[in-house]
Parts: sequence; C-alpha cells; structure tokens
Amino acid sequence: MDCVTKPWVAYYDEGVPAEVEIKLAPLYQYLDRQVSQAGGVPAYIYFGREITYKTVGDHSDRVAAALREWGVGKGDVVALYLPNTPAFAIVYYGILKVGAVASPINPMYTPREIEHQAKDSGARVIFAADVLYKNVEVVPFERVVVVEVAEYMPFWMKPLAKMKLKPPKIQYGGRVLPYRDVLRYSPTSYRAPINPAEDLAALMYTGGTTGLPKGAMITHGNISANLQQIKPIVDVLKRRRGIERLVFMGVLPWFHIYGQVAVMHYAIFDGATVVVVPKPDIEQIMKLIEKHGVHALHGVPTLYNMIINHPKVRQFNLKSVAICISGAAPLPMEVAKKFEELTGAVLREGYGLTETAVVATVNPLFTKPKFGSIGLPVPSTYMAIADAEAPRFLPPGQIGEIVISGPQVFKGYRSGPEEDVFFEACGLRWFRTGDMGYMDAEGYFYVVDRKKDVIKYKGYSVFGREVEEVLYQHPCVKEAAVIGVPRPDVGEVPKAFIVLRDECKNKITAEEILKWTSDKLAHYKQPRLVEFRDSLPKSAIGKILKRELRAEELKRENR
Repeated sequence: MDCVTKPWVAYYDEGVPAEVEIKLAPLYQYLDRQVSQAGGVPAYIYFGREITYKTVGDHSDRVAAALREWGVGKGDVVALYLPNTPAFAIVYYGILKVGAVASPINPMYTPREIEHQAKDSGARVIFAADVLYKNVEVVPFERVVVVEVAEYMPFWMKPLAKMKLKPPKIQYGGRVLPYRDVLRYSPTSYRAPINPAEDLAALMYTGGTTGLPKGAMITHGNISANLQQIKPIVDVLKRRRGIERLVFMGVLPWFHIYGQVAVMHYAIFDGATVVVVPKPDIEQIMKLIEKHGVHALHGVPTLYNMIINHPKVRQFNLKSVAICISGAAPLPMEVAKKFEELTGAVLREGYGLTETAVVATVNPLFTKPKFGSIGLPVPSTYMAIADAEAPRFLPPGQIGEIVISGPQVFKGYRSGPEEDVFFEACGLRWFRTGDMGYMDAEGYFYVVDRKKDVIKYKGYSVFGREVEEVLYQHPCVKEAAVIGVPRPDVGEVPKAFIVLRDECKNKITAEEILKWTSDKLAHYKQPRLVEFRDSLPKSAIGKILKRELRAEELKRENR
C-alpha cells in the first residue's frame, strides 16, 4: 500500500504548523490553570449573570467532594441529563476531578432510552435538570441530583424562570437530592491520578441511526490533543482581528461532542467566556451577540440558514462575530455565501465525529477556503480516501471512504471495536468514518454522503448532498433533504423533501421544482419525487434526520 502524504499543509493559514507538540494532560488541569491565572474572568454569562472561573473551580470542587463521599471514583460513570447551563460544565469537571467518566444524555431522550444508556454505561449517579426529572424518576439510579435550570441565573430572575418553565414538584429525600445540597459540601483539592492516553473522560453514545446507540470511549488525551490541534487555528484569527480573549456563543448543546469539545472544553482551555444558551431561539441569539460582543459562533447549517432567513436579522448588529464554524451536516454553499454577505463574519465548514473527539478538518480561515469542501485536516492528523471494501488508499479525485488517523481518534466502543472500524496501514491506526468522499489534488476533502445514505439508481451512485446543493440554489427553497426511495425496477429513486420560503408557499409546484433541476443535474441524479413540508425532522443540535424521512417512506410502502 502506498503511504499517504500531506499536500494540505501548503494551504494552512500562516502561523498554523503541520505538526503541533502535543502534551497530553488531564482535562481538569486546564480549569485549574484558569482558576489560578484568571480567576476573576467570567467563564460564563447566563441570562446576564457572570460566573467567574473562580466560582466554576470552587463549585466543581464541591461536586467532586460529594462524589467521593458517595463512593464514586476512578473509572466510574456519572450521567448528565442537562441542557446547556453553567452547571453542566461545573458537574462535568467535578466528575473529571475524581477520575470518573462523564456520560451526557440527550435531553430529548425518553425514560426507555435513558435506562438503556444507564445500563450500558453502568452509571449509578445522574445529574438531571428539574424540568426533565419525570423522565429519570422511574429509572433505577442509586442517586439522582436535581439541578434547577434557574440555578446560576440572576437572583431576581429565578422566580420568573420557574413560573415560565413550570418544573414538577419533586419530593426530595432518599436517593433524590437537590444540587444546592451538593454545593454545601466543603470543596476538595483532591485530583485523581490520570493517564491521559488511557483513562476515559467521556463515554459518548453515538451511531443510533440503526439499532441502539453505542458508547464511544473518549480519553482525556483524545480531547486534550484536539484542543491543542485547534488552538493554532484559533490563534490566527485572534491575531488577525486583535482579539485578546474570545467570547463564544454557547448555543450548540453540550451533551453532543461538537458543542462539548469545540465550545465547552475549548473555552476553558483557552480562557474564553461563553454566553450560555439552554434553549436556542434565533432572535434571542442575535440579541445576545449584539449585547455581549460575541466573537465566535459554532453551529449546524440549519442555524445559519435560520439566521439569514429571520425577518428581523437586519435589526441587529452582528458585526462583532469574527468566526463561525459549521459542522455535523453538510453546509450548503448558498447558505454560507449569504451568511458571510449579511454579517461580514468568516463562516467555514469543518468536519468531525464523536469518534474523533471532535475536530478532524476545517477550511482555512484566510488562505484559500473552498466552499463545498470540509477543508483541510487539522495539524498532527492524517486523512485519506480508502477503498470501501479493501484497506487500500485511493488517489485524488476518486470517491471512497474517508479514513482518519490522529491523537484525537477515540479508543473504541464500549461493547468492543467492530472488525471494520479500524485497520492498520503505514504504521498507523486508521478509523473508518462511514462517510463517502474524495480528496482533491491540493488536499481538500469533500463529503459526498454517508456510506449508508448513497442512493443506488440503475447501478449509478447518487449522492444526496450534491442534489441538495442544487436545490438550495432555487430562490424558493429554504431547506432540503434528499433520500432514496425503493423502486423495484430501478433500485432507488431520489426524493426531495423541501421546506419553501414563506413568500413561495402555494405559489410553486413540485413539477416546477423537478423541471428546474433538469438542466443542472445528470439525468440519473435528478429527483423523481418532491414533497413539500412545513418543517423537516431535526436532532437536538439541528441536524436534519434523514433516517426519520426514510422510516416514514418505509411505513408508506408497507401500508
């Protein structure tokens, strides 16, 4: 097998090295450093209230003290069932300080799904939001700590928030206790000894598109390395824009690896401030950007699409935003261009997975970004395109499976590595992502579709992303998703689910959309069916869920 090279290094922004000197460390050391060096700096702004690094350090020490008293220690798993609040990060770092493993749970999960994750992970203790308590009440955790969403809000706002949120009445006692009792513990200076290369920081559940989600084992070293790989890229921006200390918008949910590493962990690593948003609201996000001078916004394509289509977008000053990163789903070129024109910010697409904890690629901020590309591998990362059937690398321009090797690649799945997840080549351990794509001659990578999402029409491979890119160019299309619908005579046909802009509703037909694509796509790529929707199913981070659309189609076929 020919070993891979790194042509992409030539296109890094000036100041970004090909390799970074990675010094793996327990993650709690980064918080301890900020408490020592910048204790009075706000780590979080939550509904206008500033929570300093000193407070975050003190409160996480109290969480650690409570956990130790309850017998939670090295390697034990603790669940978090919380929206974005300062308490999420405080509890997370308290867990890390005792050497335990954080296992965040999607706030949208039902009791059945929570119980599955609890049993699979072995979590005996859970920190749950008061508004979500009813979902954990019936799950047999040994201890449930209830965290009020209003905790850390300004004093005067708490009663108003409770009136609006209407949390259930909770009977405390026995295994159920309030978070405020945890904060009464005397803070501990204890830090569990950690081997960053081996010891887990997080057990993240992923891969739930088929079957049950599986636990990805993420080490302290995986996240520590990725933070150090990201930093030189962020530093380029800070130097260019004269930013001393970044202000992040914390809108991406922290239960998800993207928001958790790129925002929650990175902000602590770099001493930044995060404006915390527990429930995304586009108008509120724009208000907060203007009020707090937010520099950095991480999101998914639907977030940027919603901003550019918001009727009040021009009423807000969004010029403080210097950098926006889009991930978790393909970023349509039209959305990116319109967003940059509207705000003046740099919007770049990146790429990563739970299993790469999290960033694998990002487009250069200034040198040579390419719209439609997921960009270049971050420093100290190898990437290649491999044959989907055999462990051999493909030359530039050929479509195959994206594979990654680097210090951020996870340890494996809790249930044991699947035979086709890793392979060895060129002295490196490679992770098969399941994403189909290609690399161009300059080392830029492109995702064409998930391996399991490729539409097979008369033997041709149709990639939904390409069709969606064309649909987004139509002036009436607000959102689009393309899937394959089974047809015995041809295999599958592409079907487009479309959300129209308000001004176009009831004014355009499916036939007109189909005709519009006819000279923009090869015949076999053209959608054969169009269905208009008021909305498309989305995950908690705003990613369009094609699996739900496929499930709906399957039900129709079986009627």
